[in-house]
Amino acid sequence: MQKRTQHKLTLFRISVWLLVFSIGGMGCAANLNTPEGKEVEVASGEAVVIENSVEPTRSATQEILHIVVEGKAPQGLVDQIENQPGMRLVEDIHQVELRIGINLGRDEKDKGLLSETTWVYAVAAPFPTLRDEVSLSEIRRTWQGRGVTEGFPLMMSEETRQVFEQVWGPPSENGVQTIEEAALLETAWTEMPSWVILPFEKLEPRWKVLQVDGVSPLERGLKEEDYPLAVRYGIYSVKEDQTHSPISLHSNRDESKLTQVILTGTTALVRNVALTMEEQGISYPAEGILDWLLSADITHISNEVPFYSECPPAKPLRSEMRFCSSPSYMGLLETIDADLIELTGNHLLDWGPEAFLETLDLYNEKGLPYYGGGYNADEAWKPYRITDHGNKLAFVGCNAMGPEVDWATDDAPGSAQCDMDRMEDLVRELREEGYLPIVTFQHFEMDDFTPQSSQRVDFQRMAKAGAVIVSGSQSHYPQTMTFIEGKFVHYGLGNLFFDQDFGGHDREFIDRHIFYDGRHLSTELLTARLTEQAQPVPMTVEERQDLLEDVFDAAVW
Repeated sequence: MQKRTQHKLTLFRISVWLLVFSIGGMGCAANLNTPEGKEVEVASGEAVVIENSVEPTRSATQEILHIVVEGKAPQGLVDQIENQPGMRLVEDIHQVELRIGINLGRDEKDKGLLSETTWVYAVAAPFPTLRDEVSLSEIRRTWQGRGVTEGFPLMMSEETRQVFEQVWGPPSENGVQTIEEAALLETAWTEMPSWVILPFEKLEPRWKVLQVDGVSPLERGLKEEDYPLAVRYGIYSVKEDQTHSPISLHSNRDESKLTQVILTGTTALVRNVALTMEEQGISYPAEGILDWLLSADITHISNEVPFYSECPPAKPLRSEMRFCSSPSYMGLLETIDADLIELTGNHLLDWGPEAFLETLDLYNEKGLPYYGGGYNADEAWKPYRITDHGNKLAFVGCNAMGPEVDWATDDAPGSAQCDMDRMEDLVRELREEGYLPIVTFQHFEMDDFTPQSSQRVDFQRMAKAGAVIVSGSQSHYPQTMTFIEGKFVHYGLGNLFFDQDFGGHDREFIDRHIFYDGRHLSTELLTARLTEQAQPVPMTVEERQDLLEDVFDAAVW
């Protein structure tokens, strides 16, 4: 019986080989497509049926769709058309099946509009620009060469100029400067003050994005119909009976690729902040800036104080420098929807290891990730990696200033003691893994806009190693900033929730960083002022201008 089965199998193999030779020549293996979409792979005398994984290909005789682009379109949009199979761009409108051009919103039905996409542009200026907003009417007046105010030239590439010429008409010679795209940034910084119009995807951190009529293209939930610099491109049919577009075009701004990260300065829910929380409610300190904190995809808090169940009550006011917070104050972090806690602070061990271990347990219980500190030195040095909207980010931090008792050891909790060689190696490793490193420090505390020299050296070293952002969480006083090889370095943000309201300590930065499609795209400086020794509120226009002037004047760009 066994021999008979082997004989049948041998005959089957011979039959298969004969079939292979008849259709595939003298090869030793062949693939046979079956009507069911499977293939028989014949190799080494064995026949195996497997799923057909070959993607269907377009027929060589398939009809080519001819498309004309009317006027000037962004190269990114043109590339989308050229990269789609079966599409061919031509210049003669009489030979086409589809037209693509700017949709100005007139007589859509008569024009045969099938679908549309939007190309978003930004008005930007060099980062140390005081102004935050422009109006569309100002831009149009500048474009037309009338009412050009404050010495602002309107700069753009030739491609962008041709796009907006179709929307606004020809520009005035003295209102617009056409500059090579690669030279825009350097030229704008050299000729400050200056305004630039450029496509959204061309932004980078050294640009400050200005709101246009109160709307920024960096906002999540942007309604493009309400944003003045969103140019609509329509796909139009030349055939009366065509109702669907055979091609799909996408915008240069895709919110599924956008991540907002908020970095903050010192939080210490003690003394007057704690007393106010007891009297006004746990969430009271955040009420003035709650919209900012909730708007981000990732909200970072540097909490320098342990949550400890044996912490003495805040009322009556305790003013000593040995800090702890009631575990009930965790409710404030929940109110602001904190996503990540930095543990590099120098008061974490004020009440000993027991209090800090209780704090770590509480964070873990709440599912609140942390970095820069932990149960031991190994955990304290562990980066926090996260992928949000496709952007791979890694947060690392350390404590450079101690005190020594605050540093974690092999078998004791605390903050990560800074080792700059180790930090530099870690940053490079993260870049090799495809992450964008964000480095935060507990460093020298100075009541000055200008950082101490060793602070500058350490921050800049991390930027040169590959950190896309280096930020100081230690400073109770807002400090200046710079760019190192295009990387954003902010030496100190000032306090977030801490009760210092004297000598300039009441002025605060909250930095909102925008990542897009795997890179750091932009940074917005949000500014607040501490009130009631407990609650930061957004600055007035005058207060904000004063702070920006101070920190920009102290900067070395």
